[in-house]
Amino acid sequence: EEDMFGDYDSFAENSFLAQVDDMERQYMQVFERGKLAAGLSTDGLRGDGGAPAAGGFAASETDAPARNRRRREDASAQLGILDDVPSSQGFYFEDLGISPADGGNPCTGERAWASSLETLNEELPQNSVEQHQQPDDSSSEVRSGSEENRRKSLKEHLKSAMTGNARAQTPVFSRTKQLKETLLSEEISVAKKTMESSSDDLGPFYSLPSKVRDLYVQLKGIEKLYEWQHTCLTLNSVQERKNLIYSLPTSGGKTLVAEILMLQELLCRRRDVLMILPYVAIVQEKISGLSSFGIELGFFVEEYAGSKGKFPPIKRREKKSLYIATIEKGHSLVNSLIETGRIGSLGLVVVDELHMIGEGSRGAILEMTLAKILYTSKTTQIIGMSATLSNVEDLQEFLQAECYTSQFRPVELKEYLKIKEAIYEVDNKAENGMTFSRLLNCQYSDTLKKMDPDHLVALVTEVIPNYSCLVFCPTKKNCENVAEMICKFLSKEYLKHREKEKHELIKNLKSISGGNVCPILKRTIPFGVAYHHSGLTSDERRLLEEAYSAGALCLFTCTSTLAAGVNLPAR
Repeated sequence: EEDMFGDYDSFAENSFLAQVDDMERQYMQVFERGKLAAGLSTDGLRGDGGAPAAGGFAASETDAPARNRRRREDASAQLGILDDVPSSQGFYFEDLGISPADGGNPCTGERAWASSLETLNEELPQNSVEQHQQPDDSSSEVRSGSEENRRKSLKEHLKSAMTGNARAQTPVFSRTKQLKETLLSEEISVAKKTMESSSDDLGPFYSLPSKVRDLYVQLKGIEKLYEWQHTCLTLNSVQERKNLIYSLPTSGGKTLVAEILMLQELLCRRRDVLMILPYVAIVQEKISGLSSFGIELGFFVEEYAGSKGKFPPIKRREKKSLYIATIEKGHSLVNSLIETGRIGSLGLVVVDELHMIGEGSRGAILEMTLAKILYTSKTTQIIGMSATLSNVEDLQEFLQAECYTSQFRPVELKEYLKIKEAIYEVDNKAENGMTFSRLLNCQYSDTLKKMDPDHLVALVTEVIPNYSCLVFCPTKKNCENVAEMICKFLSKEYLKHREKEKHELIKNLKSISGGNVCPILKRTIPFGVAYHHSGLTSDERRLLEEAYSAGALCLFTCTSTLAAGVNLPAR
């Protein structure tokens, strides 16, 4: 094997090998002095006849342990050089039966090396008295050769250990992956420092890595925030992590602000986040929308709705979790975190549709959840949002929160009232709160008047099929009845609109339900109409919502679930 060190015993003036050589020479000097002293003692004890005197023998025997002890002390005094042994020599100490930690402990090191020296001394003849004869030249040569071999073996052992350390290979990683991870890590580190400072410059994307901005452009088509969103995110109360309530009209972009705050908590502050939503359908929609962010940015998105969710949640080592839960599941999740002493791991709680805190039993559960968080974790921030808050002052006092409001709407919303065949526009400035707009243009037969006294068919045909429409109904059965009634009076021209896509939708519904499709949906989907309520399975609801968003379906008859935040816009 190639000697990587050549004829050199050291790489520096005071290397470890040089120190060991010095220690060996000093030990041999002690050993030679011991031999000389032993020889003089033997000569004195021999007397004239060459036989030792009894008294002298006893004295020499008594002094032998003392001499051995002095030898060990002289050698141990030189062991201070081993206090700063580098970790690369840990293998060497393990081979000698000494732990690497002992190398840095003078007391332990001395005991171990002294024990080795004592063993060496016991193997060698102590003096001529103990052997009852004078050592000859041949035995001296044997001992000298043994010592030389011992020193050579120690030196070769050290060289072998150092050679192995020098040749150890480092693991090879993907250069591209390593660069990407390094870049993301550096951006998150910069974002942390930015958030801790009081500067108005919030980094590439509101204290988040530039990759987050790219994902919003790629996945949601959002290139720029509204002015009110920028103002809300730069509020002092938000940067100081105070509780916040903000209220804006429907479709104003409230959810985007909450998502950015959640990503700040997950990526920059490295803490878990809980988002509470009112209905299972909204939870599933949000899970679908944020799962891709979790995959790209390295956090878990966990669903707590229906039968899904684990209590207490799995404790992650590296990645953080975003829990998306209904009101009831969110309450159970908070209880489990309190019971296990992990409520402090929850950095942020976001509550959508905060106005539901005033609705019956579900409102009481939501209020209990927030109260428990307030009084068990002083480091958890609470963000509440709603489009309709009537008692903002009371909620501010309860949550100890700041408040932000705006009347911004990206799309103008107009409200109308229909009274018989007349349509009035809601106008708060008018004396009676509304102004006349127009008469409904409808020509109903007697049969149609009996079937549709509210003129629903006339109203929806002003919009569909070119634009989308939502008809809200009080019950699930009413949703199904209204969908069937509307389709009975629609012309056959509606069957031709996006015909291929509607046939594909029915085929997909059959495949996920074992070939059985609801007879009502089978009759209404060809007209571009369907009902939407909690009686649908999650897969059926997903397929219908995707078809509505794509324009294959143009009308939903639905319950209040859709009114609570499912993102299905209508004309």
